[in-house]
Amino acid sequence: MNKVSTYIRESYHELLDKVTWPTWAQLQQSTVIVLVATVLITAMVWIMDFASNSLLKFVYQLFK
Repeated sequence: MNKVSTYIRESYHELLDKVTWPTWAQLQQSTVIVLVATVLITAMVWIMDFASNSLLKFVYQLFK
């Protein structure tokens, strides 16, 4: 039990004194970057899906 309490105490100390937490502005900036990247990647996947779907429909119509 002593090891567990030591672990918790040291973890708490590390979170308070050694971790550098972002400011509110940094957090907002990072959030915007992640959201923009998510939208761009989603759009790219949607375009690739639409293009491959259209191509396969065209190929299937050739062999009807």
